[in-house]
Amino acid sequence: MTDTLDIQKNIENLMRQGKFAEAIRQSGDRLKDDPENVELLYMKAVSARYLKDFKLASNTLNDLHNIQPDFGRALQEEGHLARDQGVFDAALSAYERACRANPALIASWRAQADILTREDRPEEAHKAKFQADYLAKLPTELLTVSHLIHEGKIFKAEELCRFFLQKNPHHIEAMRLLADIAARFGVFNEADFLLESAIEFDPDNIQLHLDYIQVLRKRQKFAAALKEAQSLYDRNPENTVFQSHLAIESMQTGDHERAFELFEKVLEKIPNDPATLTSRGHAFKTFGRHDEAIESYKSAYRSKPEHGDAYFSLANLKTYQFTDEEVTEMTMLIDRRDIGSMDRINLYFSLGKALEDREDYAGAFKNYESGNKLKSDLAGYKSSEMTTELKIQAEICTSELFQMQGEKGYDAPDPIFIVGLPRAGSTLLEQIIASHSQVDGTLELPNILSLSYQLRGRARARSDTHYPRILHDLTQEKLKKFGEKFIEDTRIHRQGSPFFIDKMPNNFRHIALIKLILPNAKIIDARRHPMACCFSGFKQHFAEGQEFTYGLENIGTYYKDYVELMDHWDKVLPNQILRVQYEDVVADTETQIRRVLDYLELPFEDACLEFHKTKRSVRTASSEQVRQPIFKSGLEQWRNFEPWLEPLKDALGPDIMKRYPI
Repeated sequence: MTDTLDIQKNIENLMRQGKFAEAIRQSGDRLKDDPENVELLYMKAVSARYLKDFKLASNTLNDLHNIQPDFGRALQEEGHLARDQGVFDAALSAYERACRANPALIASWRAQADILTREDRPEEAHKAKFQADYLAKLPTELLTVSHLIHEGKIFKAEELCRFFLQKNPHHIEAMRLLADIAARFGVFNEADFLLESAIEFDPDNIQLHLDYIQVLRKRQKFAAALKEAQSLYDRNPENTVFQSHLAIESMQTGDHERAFELFEKVLEKIPNDPATLTSRGHAFKTFGRHDEAIESYKSAYRSKPEHGDAYFSLANLKTYQFTDEEVTEMTMLIDRRDIGSMDRINLYFSLGKALEDREDYAGAFKNYESGNKLKSDLAGYKSSEMTTELKIQAEICTSELFQMQGEKGYDAPDPIFIVGLPRAGSTLLEQIIASHSQVDGTLELPNILSLSYQLRGRARARSDTHYPRILHDLTQEKLKKFGEKFIEDTRIHRQGSPFFIDKMPNNFRHIALIKLILPNAKIIDARRHPMACCFSGFKQHFAEGQEFTYGLENIGTYYKDYVELMDHWDKVLPNQILRVQYEDVVADTETQIRRVLDYLELPFEDACLEFHKTKRSVRTASSEQVRQPIFKSGLEQWRNFEPWLEPLKDALGPDIMKRYPI
């Protein structure tokens, strides 16, 4: 590593001295041994452009793009290359994509301003110049922090940002950037605190308020997010950004009439805005207005054909069938070089779904695989780290822990946790249970995950990690306080019933924490056949999180690790977790519903059998499916793809496959 860094510094020095031919030679030599080094490729491309070897520069950028599609500096260099050849439309497009990938690229903003001025687009040019001037005034350290964030070097960004804040404790932009870093780590309570503090110092900073709304939403503090959005709207009711945020927060709090009214206001000023049309479609979907959701999504892609989110939103309805014209359009879009990575990912998953519906399973798998690979490259997920983290839970959270610390937490019986893997039937179980008169359905609540992050800090999983070892040392006062806080913080999602559901699937990793702070909580493990569950996750592009699903080997390993950890919980917490097999629910729904209600100590109600008639907002990928009676057609869909699923079977391993024979 040190050798590589020294070589990169030497090449940078050559470039500063104008010795571009030597820089190309040295970078080319090193790339023979390290062909995917993006920094070396970037320096080679820049050097080639300065020598006006545009073909070499373009080929090198193509190689870099294939390795890291959203590398902002490479997209900026693509803009410079097009500009130097006089192709200003292509240059502007590249600069715009560069700024989406990394908003801290001053040169890209300035170049946009120059081109927009040439094209007599003064308002857009002014906005680009304003952004460039703002960035230019930032301290060098913070500009570097921003670059590191957007190039995925989060640990380095945090270290530098904290060091800067030690010297400048009330610097607003530094506090905002550290909040961004905390949110990317999933430590939303810290992000919340930083932004709230920064707003106190600078209450008129609009960006702080916008960031704060996003963090409050991620914490599912919807009432607080609505209040914040309302305060911005009250400042300027004609501002379309404020209207849009208030519409989204109104939707989250169930005021759909106001949400739709505000979306229409935005569309009056910005007709056919694809982002607003897509958000409006989500609102229609959330409230069960299926046909209107479809039309809104279609309007979004008609306005901007490359808007991949619109196509995926249609695919994510699960019940929508793409037309031949839409399939042709998506196929053409995927071949375009100027499509952003997230749009391309959405198109891959959408086209996969379209071809699966047409029974072109080879074509469908090819697109699912391409979407997964691109998303996996961006996510940087490492299954070995998750395996270690889950093994540590089993090693540290022993029977002795529960003998010593059990029954010390808050004794509220209110929460019902549904855990497992996504696409395992948890939304169906939630809909069934939430149809009971004594149970409120809520959301995939982040509170337990947030508490685990709080207890862990930023330490990576290792045998001496602070969490979960700290569970052995928490006092009764602490355990009870954490339990009380969970009940209080989640109250906002409840409608007044004595019990409520938290269906965050990833909570299976933290069952020890749950049972220590809430010893009377009920836990249901929603399980589905590994091949069906894993393949369903593999072909689903999740809105955020669930990085383990992007790759057959990754998701197979995760499923195996999950089963092993659940076996451990069964051993140390005997008879406290109810396992519900999705296939059993489909085969004999009433028997399984009665079994679940018996475990929950609730009387049987017919409404649970007629769950599909229950009116409530559902925000997961299964939202349309749970509004229909149970169907059996989805049980064996994975078999259509069996010729390509050997890597999944290998990752699951023989023990899992014996338990769930195919």
